[in-house]
This record gives sequence, structure tokens and C-alpha cells, in this order.
Amino acid sequence: MPSYKYIYGPVNSWRLGRSLGIDPISSAVKVCTFDCVYCQIGQAEPYCLKRKVFVRAEEIMEELKSLPEVEIDYITFSGTGEPTLAKNLASIIKEIKSLRKEKIAVLTNSTLLDRKDVQKALINADLVEAKLDASSEGMLEAINRPDKRLNLKKIIEGIKEFRKKYKGKFTLQIMFTKDNIARAERLARIAKSINPDEVHINTPLRPSGAKPISEAEMKEVKRYFKGLKVLSVYDAKSSKKTKPISRKETLRRRGKY
Repeated sequence: MPSYKYIYGPVNSWRLGRSLGIDPISSAVKVCTFDCVYCQIGQAEPYCLKRKVFVRAEEIMEELKSLPEVEIDYITFSGTGEPTLAKNLASIIKEIKSLRKEKIAVLTNSTLLDRKDVQKALINADLVEAKLDASSEGMLEAINRPDKRLNLKKIIEGIKEFRKKYKGKFTLQIMFTKDNIARAERLARIAKSINPDEVHINTPLRPSGAKPISEAEMKEVKRYFKGLKVLSVYDAKSSKKTKPISRKETLRRRGKY
């Protein structure tokens, strides 16, 4: 089996089925605009808002070309930081599409969605999942612990702007913890104003510094999202079996699989 540094999985994703991860950051430490309390990667210190090339597209493509025969539903950009910080994201997506038949998903924390270059980079992805965990600046600080140059109003405006332009499947992910469950109704109102194709309601079931909400609490939260297509992590019980190509690299990025 070849050694992999930039691709990991496939894993059994409750949102995407069999998902092969692409990490365009692939740093030894987290490179992000947030330092979320529930992140299993560790601390983002220092923060990063500048886009740059972390891994050459050619290196990622070499690993994909050596991939053994595995069943994959989505090739998903995620990993050791915010994937839209990768300046060559658009070219990586383009090259993967020329090589592979699977759909491409990008999981983003939404902080750079107001930028025209980021919107352009994401436009050819088949699915973009944008994160929104906070309904106030105080909650953003408490849960996502952002770079001080970021603010919630601009993040939400960026999500809405991209939503209007994007022609692929657009999903909104909300991570509920004991800290923001009381704001579920307000978050649902914001979600309805964005009008995503789906809302994915999550809670940190992987090892992290935040406590998850219970399945019963999740059912109560879902009531506020009536009128939207909603899937929760407790709803999705997949029977698909997957075996990662690299256990070490998968655990490093996900905490478990």
C-alpha cells in the first residue's frame, strides 16, 4: 500500500456516504480562521486569513492516481484547517474532475465566503457545506473563537451572497452543544433566511472539548427548522462499511472513524 500524506479515508460520513478526504492544508498544526471549542484537531495558533498554496496540486493528484480500487460517494475537502485558505483549491478541484467520476464536496467554516476569489474557487464543487453555529457575536466568540478580524454579520452576508451565486447543492451545518442549544430558534430563523438545500444538525460525538446534546434534545431542536429539509447526526445510521487507506492520517484529521 502506498504512503499517503494528503488524502485520507474513505470514512463512513453520516452526511455524504463513503467519503474520501482531501486535505489541501496538510499541516502538522491546525491552520484556520476559527478555533472551535469542539474541534478534534487542536488549537489554531496563530490564526490564518491569508490564502496561499500549502500543497501543490501535483502532489495531491499523484496520491489520487495511486489510490487502490475503493468505493467512494464523495471526494471531500476537509482536514487540518479551513480548506478555502488553499489558494490553489480551484485548480485542485478541476484536476480531480478530469481524473475521477465521484462528486466533490467542500466543507467550509464560511469565514471566507464573502471573498470573490473563494466564491470562484468553490463554484465547480458539486456540494458546498457551510458552517454556522452562532446567532450573536457573543456566541461566535464562545463557540468558534474566531480571528479578531472576523465578525458574524459579515460571515452571514458572505453565506447569503454565495448561496445566490452557487448552482450546486448547498447545505448548512449547525453544530449544537450545551452552549448554543438555547439559541436554536434564532439559528433556525437565520437558516430559513439563507434557504439552503439541506440543513445538517450536528453535535460533537467525536472526542473534543465540548459536550454533545442528547438525541432527545436534538429532536426538540429539529422542531424549530420546520419547513427546511433537515438531517441530524442521530438520524443518519448508515450500514456502509469502509476501510481507510491510511489509519494514522485518518485518525489525525478526524479523531476517530
